Amino acid sequence: MNISPKTVRFDEDTMWVSLSDGRTIAAPLAWFPRLLEAAPAKRDEVELSVSGLHWEALNEDISVAGLLAGQPDLTRRKPQIAT
Repeated sequence: MNISPKTVRFDEDTMWVSLSDGRTIAAPLAWFPRLLEAAPAKRDEVELSVSGLHWEALNEDISVAGLLAGQPDLTRRKPQIAT
């Protein structure tokens, strides 16, 4: 995939990622608990790479492919209790 992130911005509930192909993706912050819980200044410390987004201080990585697939962060989900 040759699509890379160009800019990232946030509003109260959403992360907006502008891509190199001209599209803008909106993803709810609720999908990414580390970003949701982070102070706005920490969210702004994003590093853009060819394949995605990285926040060193938050230990968060989000791929462009995952955003395009509508894939939330599954690493911090509470385990389901079997009934």
